[in-house]
Amino acid sequence: MSVHNPDIKRVTTHTIQELKNKGEKISALTAYDYSMARVVDMAGVELILVGDSASNVMAGHETTLPITLDQMIYHACSVVRAVKRALVVVDLPFGSYQGNSSEALRSAIRIMKESGAHAVKMEGGLEIRESIVRVLSAGVPVMGHLGLTPQSIYKFGTYAVRAKEEAEAQKLMDDARMLQDVGCFSLVLEKIPAVLTKRVSENLAIPTIGIGAGPDADGQILVLHDLLGITNEFKPRFLRRYADLHTVMLEAIAHYVDDVKVRDFPNEKEAY
Repeated sequence: MSVHNPDIKRVTTHTIQELKNKGEKISALTAYDYSMARVVDMAGVELILVGDSASNVMAGHETTLPITLDQMIYHACSVVRAVKRALVVVDLPFGSYQGNSSEALRSAIRIMKESGAHAVKMEGGLEIRESIVRVLSAGVPVMGHLGLTPQSIYKFGTYAVRAKEEAEAQKLMDDARMLQDVGCFSLVLEKIPAVLTKRVSENLAIPTIGIGAGPDADGQILVLHDLLGITNEFKPRFLRRYADLHTVMLEAIAHYVDDVKVRDFPNEKEAY
């Protein structure tokens, strides 16, 4: 069972900062719908990300790029209705903030007003600084995201580890400091060398949340469907599967089909 602190009735951005200050690791997971978010929240996760990874795991797209702002708001509304404790952060989807700070502000305000979420996440560093500052100026908390940024996958051309070379590592470090300086409350570090994660985390006052970034981030995040083994094709080194629900669900549904075929379901006790 979870060892989360039951005294924390509602996790806020301030709570996340306090956890880093105390040296307590931060647990984070994605969620996209009411039923799953309710379970994740009850388990004691501090931060729930309504990720644009919904484009992959919920809609079956190859990348995160196709998901729209309206679709992200739909998923965010579902999650917020379920959550009583965790901090809910929502990804601003591709095309809703890059290159236009006014559009970024409109997108962030729509998410906050229409879903009731607590913060937004934006991918990138110096190139989106103006958009981040504009969103922050409206009082919307922003989580940054550096390293492998899936919305830029066609620019990278690969999902390989980022910032292995010193020049890219230094740019990531500079971007991380910038994100902290302009007011981001935390920062996701995705698929970068563990030694760089340690360096960034030790040099920032704000919390870092890692995914495929080694053990030294201030917290960790995984995609819920990967952790539960609902998706079984995705097998990166950093992923630990805590269950094999793909097999459990497949067997249960196949059992149901068999029972229907042989007229065992419903039986007399299950009829009115």
